[in-house]
Amino acid sequence: MEAQLEVVLGVDTHLDVDVGVVIDAIGRVLGTLSVPTNSEGYTQLLSWARSYGCLQRAGVEGTGTYGAGLARLLTANGIAVVEVNRPNRARRRLRGKSDPTDAENAARAVLAGEALAIPKSQTGVVEALRALALTRRSALKARTQTINQLRSLLVSAPDDVRAKLLKTSPDECVAECRRIRLLGEGPAFEALAQALRTLAKRWTHLSCEIKSLDRSLKQLTERAAARLLQQFGIGTQTAATLMITAGDNPERLHNEAAFAALCGVSPLQASSGKTVRHRLNRGGDRAANNALWTIAMVRMRSEERSRAYVARRTAEGLSHKEIQRCLKRYIAREIYPLLLADLWDASHPS
Repeated sequence: MEAQLEVVLGVDTHLDVDVGVVIDAIGRVLGTLSVPTNSEGYTQLLSWARSYGCLQRAGVEGTGTYGAGLARLLTANGIAVVEVNRPNRARRRLRGKSDPTDAENAARAVLAGEALAIPKSQTGVVEALRALALTRRSALKARTQTINQLRSLLVSAPDDVRAKLLKTSPDECVAECRRIRLLGEGPAFEALAQALRTLAKRWTHLSCEIKSLDRSLKQLTERAAARLLQQFGIGTQTAATLMITAGDNPERLHNEAAFAALCGVSPLQASSGKTVRHRLNRGGDRAANNALWTIAMVRMRSEERSRAYVARRTAEGLSHKEIQRCLKRYIAREIYPLLLADLWDASHPS
């Protein structure tokens, strides 16, 4: 009887409207409801879903974006929220695409056990790290675009202007462009001078912004990832990236193999006939994968233990990329318990 009374909620989230579908334990659709994306709408959706029976599980699309607020409210009310990443493509081709259909598919994925991912809580120090890292990444991208634009203007400028202002070092090039007042007579020279000064000032402002964000990231990371930072080859940026990938709630990571898969360093079979080998994993979080690659490169260059390992596996016939893959997997295994301990301390401050 308890199994018959259980219902499952599936939600397709959007910027302004969330669409929910409730199904029972045998997959029958009981109802559909659209609510606004605010606290009142989330509460209405929860009360409506509970009116059909015992609600214990909910599948929500986009728990890290549009569905973050709903996921927090459901979790606070004792509902086990499951992240539904993507509707089944084969089912979508057969049944078409609509918000109620996507919400129903989310609920069925939870009921069938196809969706098992625990969403990130986004309420602790890791969320603070994510906000700072996101802002720093956009500032870094904008600064790169700015210096590229400045250099492209100088490359096509007259020879005397280019010889005077185009420098190898970005700092020197920007400093020269900030000091210019007049390049020549005519509107083309006036516009060029104004454009170069503007881009130089923009590059300087973005550099100051990045330095400020780096200081904040360093302070926060040193407080939240003390164990990770003690390991060889792990710096502020790589430690912060790995913490962000793991999330605030360490219970998401069931074991070190799950963490390796999350980072895209779990081995994948690439065997055929008499050849037995593994290949690089192209899935997982690419930022975390890049962080592990950075750590591996530092250790291969400077750590005696890793250098001896590289020499031994090279003698066994492994390629450089295969050795990198193995090292990244070993590093993920090594830092997994340290990462869990840091996340636990960050979520349970004394």
